[in-house]
Amino acid sequence: MSLRRRLLLFFSLAVIFSIGAVTGFVLSATRKSFDQSNDEQTAALVAQFRREFDRRGEDIARRVEAAAASDIATRIALTAGHGTPDFSLFVHDARNLADNQQLDFLEIVDSQGTILSSAQAPARFGYKDPSLPSKSDSEPFLRQEDLPEGSPLALEVVATINASEKQLMIIGGQRLDAAFLASLDAPAGTKATLYQNSGASFSPGLLLRGPSSSAPPSQLAGLIETVRMSHHDASASIQAAHGQPELWHAIPLPGADGSIPAILLVGSSRQHYFELRRHITSVAVVAGSAGIFLAILLSTVIAARITKPIEQLQSAAQQVASGNWHTQVAVTSSDELGRLAESFNQMTSELLSQRDRLIQAERVAAWRELARRLAHELKNPLFPLQLTVENLLRAKQRSPQDFEEVFAESSATLLAEISNLKNIISRFGEFSKMPQPHFQPVDVNELVTNAARLFQAQFSATNGIHCKMNLDGDAGHIEADHELLHRALSNLILNAIDAMPSGGTLKLTTRRHGDGARIEVSDTGKGITHEECDRLFTPYHTSKTHGTGLGLAIVQSIVSDHQGKISVRSEPGEGSTFTIDLPANSEKLQQAKQEHA
Repeated sequence: MSLRRRLLLFFSLAVIFSIGAVTGFVLSATRKSFDQSNDEQTAALVAQFRREFDRRGEDIARRVEAAAASDIATRIALTAGHGTPDFSLFVHDARNLADNQQLDFLEIVDSQGTILSSAQAPARFGYKDPSLPSKSDSEPFLRQEDLPEGSPLALEVVATINASEKQLMIIGGQRLDAAFLASLDAPAGTKATLYQNSGASFSPGLLLRGPSSSAPPSQLAGLIETVRMSHHDASASIQAAHGQPELWHAIPLPGADGSIPAILLVGSSRQHYFELRRHITSVAVVAGSAGIFLAILLSTVIAARITKPIEQLQSAAQQVASGNWHTQVAVTSSDELGRLAESFNQMTSELLSQRDRLIQAERVAAWRELARRLAHELKNPLFPLQLTVENLLRAKQRSPQDFEEVFAESSATLLAEISNLKNIISRFGEFSKMPQPHFQPVDVNELVTNAARLFQAQFSATNGIHCKMNLDGDAGHIEADHELLHRALSNLILNAIDAMPSGGTLKLTTRRHGDGARIEVSDTGKGITHEECDRLFTPYHTSKTHGTGLGLAIVQSIVSDHQGKISVRSEPGEGSTFTIDLPANSEKLQQAKQEHA
């Protein structure tokens, strides 16, 4: 990935992460704030319900106490205190007391729970009250009245009639219905609903709705069932009838006997929260888009500021790698990039200087080595020449009659050593006059085939050398000098033949290598050591008894002039493999055409 793309990715991720983190924090804080506000509103509505519950309970308690102190209650108490009364005599008294005190429910019962008179069910006189409350301390409590038309929810109070020795109680109360909920001053956005918990399972008809309640009964069913089963508060988010989300809290209201006659449901709209969340999300998306656009702009500007000098340095480094050591880059700033450009220019200058010094040192070393080798090579034939001439002079002086015989023998020796001198001088001259390659299209397989054909007779005459060719049809063509490469291959084949005096297998292989070609010359000879492999292409190095050590040096020179590479793999006793990698050199042919144009 390029530096420009990395900068763009970095800035984009930084913007997205920053905006995402801020948005998440704002949404979390907003949710907490709304939840806190919702809890406060719910607590306020529940507290108001409690206050209204207590206020109405106190009012009912006063009315029930007044009913207990009335003449009618006193008469009933006195009558009930003298034996077993005729309950039918009191059938309408409870109704009269209820009307007088504006109570919806009123019953007079004895200590055994027997109903003496009932305002809501006159026919129940003489029956036992199965839900007789155990408390008689004038504290309000909730109870479901069991009536033929249903089980209305009542807020009731118990009072004692103290007119006789026989204890009688008055249980009086008022309905707790939607009118009670309407009397509550609910905070804005909140609503209250009562559920009469009188059935074995949830029933929509038992919901007492407030004026603003809009939650569908089916949505509240699960919440109510949770409270019915656990007897603990519960909360749930539901969809109201108008499609807006609402948060509802369910609070169980205990009765006098520990049961739950009713469940208070308090709901609050979350529309404002979701609208604010959508608004925050929209702002975050807009800010993120703007941030990404700004990141693209910044990354483009910064990348242009940073990457352009780096790209120039990269291009210059490639030119140096290709051999153009005169490359320099423009210094356009005084910062780190500018100092890097200055260091690069100083490096190329130093490389040029060191290259010139190295070339001079190599030239001196080469001339010294050439002089040493010439002295060594010429010294060997000169010594026999000197001895031969001295023998001729001694023969001339001592025995003139035998001079002719010595002269003939010495002349042969002189001619042989002079021929040897001429051969040495010819080989050195040949190495010193290596021509530059003349590039033209060369078929690699044809090149190898022609080189092998040249030695067919020698293969047959030598002790059983078998030539095996493995030519790849995709080796193709390269731009090269056919004559020079033919000469290099001939030298390698001759070396392979010399390495197998007792016969063996010579293997010639071609294949495609990158955009160029690879040629391998393998033998099954005695092989060489790794130390010898390292010195093998050094000029004048040879392991042969008679040799100048220039054959492989010539091969390496030819391959190098073609911008190629030669290497050797060998193990003692396992033979050797010489590998030549040659590039396509297509630009060389174009350059040659331009020079001739």
